[in-house]
Amino acid sequence: MNKMVEVLILLAIGIAAGTLSGMFGVGGGVIIVPALIFFLGMSQHQAQGTSLGLMLLPIGILAAWNYYKTGNLDIKAGLLVAAGFVVGGYLGSKLSLSINELTLKRIFGVLMLVIALRIIFFSK
Repeated sequence: MNKMVEVLILLAIGIAAGTLSGMFGVGGGVIIVPALIFFLGMSQHQAQGTSLGLMLLPIGILAAWNYYKTGNLDIKAGLLVAAGFVVGGYLGSKLSLSINELTLKRIFGVLMLVIALRIIFFSK
């Protein structure tokens, strides 16, 4: 694949994930991981690692600022979830890296399916 095409695909994935993150609070697992696998042929592990790596930077700061300005950001809750995320991210990555790729893809797919069905059939 041409490097320029790859750069454009990566930027498009970022724009799509950022837009959906700003709209719905989703991005990494739901948008970025499948897009990296489908469009760039990354392995499940590579896509998950890349998705986690980009979260190290303050990618959501402007979206969070907009929510904060309208009173829709609970800073205390966010910090507590972030603290849990650090521990959970470490433990989850250790577990994920010990699972073969096909099994990991299937677990990920089932998780996305369960979430989708719950949203479709049990939302009020």
